[in-house]
Amino acid sequence: MLTPATTRKDRYDRQEVLWGYLLIGPTLLGISLFALWPLVQSVYLSFTSWGVFGQVQWVGGENYARLLADPEVYATLRNTIILAVTSVVGSVLIATLLAVLLNVGVRGTSVYRVLLFLPVVTMPAASAMVWKWLYNSDFGLLNSMLANFGIIGPAWITDKAFALWSVAIVCIWNEIGISMIILLAGLQGVPRSLHEAAHLDGAGPVATFFYVTLPLLTPTLFFVTVTSIISAFQMFDIIYLMIGPEGYALESTQTLIFLFYEQGFIHGSKGYAAAIVLLLFLIIALVTAFQFWLQKRWVHYE
Repeated sequence: MLTPATTRKDRYDRQEVLWGYLLIGPTLLGISLFALWPLVQSVYLSFTSWGVFGQVQWVGGENYARLLADPEVYATLRNTIILAVTSVVGSVLIATLLAVLLNVGVRGTSVYRVLLFLPVVTMPAASAMVWKWLYNSDFGLLNSMLANFGIIGPAWITDKAFALWSVAIVCIWNEIGISMIILLAGLQGVPRSLHEAAHLDGAGPVATFFYVTLPLLTPTLFFVTVTSIISAFQMFDIIYLMIGPEGYALESTQTLIFLFYEQGFIHGSKGYAAAIVLLLFLIIALVTAFQFWLQKRWVHYE
């Protein structure tokens, strides 16, 4: 039998549920309009072919058959993996080192934080232009410095042997700031009492870091790694601005997202471009799922 108190409680519960849906409604609407619907459209487009005047023709799995047989896809996939692994490993390691150094309370910590975070808020076009000047083989700063030691510098962004690694360095520089800030926040969340206890037990700074600080930092490292890998797989602006669609070294720096842009916006093969971007989506989803499975073995939430 329902009592008046039970009836009021049920009414309040329904009101709370209603308010909850109202509060998350704008976010769900935004995700549906700008994430889920474009994904559905991309899936549909991947099974079609577009003519020169916008005629759409259903071609079934032809785009995916072309995708599997296209050697350019495998070359760009190789470049994408190399760029992602290099930039993520480099940025996470350097960001961790910088976060640890800033966490110990060195002089001018606030200034260093601002300087290291500047690449994050700098427009990609401005960053690319600066790095393009630094990498210039004729009058760039890097080759000018090497010339002082009698070393002839390479053509950093036009030589196929150096272009991909040059882009990776810029990606690392661009990602360090945000990763460092997040890791610094994680370090400041480690209880000082644990450090004091380790010091009383005779542990030095190195042992304290690896056996106390690092295990407690693993949730933050996991988050930074996941987001950095997703960002690295989608790297486009730096390659476009530094190498360009007609660059000499485009073949050695072209990634899947750049191939998607080239096929969809330059050649007009929207169906094939949709198949490429869905392949990239699948790769990112699988890599992310593998990371979540693997984190059970190395991430400590206690």
